[in-house]
Amino acid sequence: MPVSTDRQLPVRMVRGPASLRSQALTSVLRLMAHRPLRSGSDLVALRRLYRAWDARHFAVDASSVEREPVDCAGVPAQWVRVAESQPGRVLLYFHGGSFAFSLPHVQATFAARLCRRLGASALIPDYRLIPEFGFPAAPDDCQTAYRWLLDQGFSSPDTVVVGDSVGATLALVTLHRCNRACEPLPACAVLLSPAVDCTFDSPSIVENERLDPLLRLSDLLVLRRHYVPSPHLYTHPEVSPLFADFAGFPPLLMQTGSSEMLRDEAVRAARKAHAAGVDVELELWAHTPHAFQIAPFLPESALAAEHITDFVCARTGWTPPMPVPGQKPSRRAAFQRKHCSAPRTTVPVAVQEGGRW
Repeated sequence: MPVSTDRQLPVRMVRGPASLRSQALTSVLRLMAHRPLRSGSDLVALRRLYRAWDARHFAVDASSVEREPVDCAGVPAQWVRVAESQPGRVLLYFHGGSFAFSLPHVQATFAARLCRRLGASALIPDYRLIPEFGFPAAPDDCQTAYRWLLDQGFSSPDTVVVGDSVGATLALVTLHRCNRACEPLPACAVLLSPAVDCTFDSPSIVENERLDPLLRLSDLLVLRRHYVPSPHLYTHPEVSPLFADFAGFPPLLMQTGSSEMLRDEAVRAARKAHAAGVDVELELWAHTPHAFQIAPFLPESALAAEHITDFVCARTGWTPPMPVPGQKPSRRAAFQRKHCSAPRTTVPVAVQEGGRW
């Protein structure tokens, strides 16, 4: 566990060459990059295209993953359960997608992977999206889903919030709202490539734009106009949780790629949480694309999931399920042996004032 200091946040840098699969994914993402969004781009049509692609190529394995639609006090959602799911353990997963898109099959598969490791079930709210619904529709739906969980008798110490990209934004906003209202907080939160500042003031937004195969500043500007009705709200803590008061937040794990545009979003949020006395861990992953944890075929994703499992179990007291007979052992060694010319190593890195590291 990192040791707190007054001016520096200890960071774990996961170093090592990218796996061949990660290199291939980065190349494919660059080739598949859509045309830059315009103010008049049809986001609804693009969403339909993405969902058709998701259903065609990433259908959930119904033989091993149970999906159940549920109404969370007016918010549509789905339960995801696997054979290892144990009663009472819940992951509340807020998906990413720039507030405009969702990939239900990809999201359910990712949630199922975490459920297997943690012996949990996952609830995935289908929160409202832009352009039909701007702020505060999405955070309202996420908070409603969390409150619904508690109303159903699930305990906050056995609830873990997980979010990727803007899903991590919504996770932090939900924590902020519940903290201010003195409502029970979850045991911990896992934030993958979080976006925390709608002003786009993080240095990596510009510095890493050419390195990031998935995100573009011009696209983010278009999406921001749909989500936030007024520039006066850019620094509102429910839009940009970087400006929230982190004091009293539960333990936070943040993972982000060192070369992605949102790198410094995680760094700045972790620094602020650290300064507020929050139990926070930050991991910077070299040579990985945005939200790489979701891609099940990446060795880096398997290793990141191990780190997530270790963090969550340490904060909840959960014991991971026993391995299924015949199941392959940890992929950590296999990842280092088969996909890296040198092993991945985790080393401490000090992040200075201003987000530099």
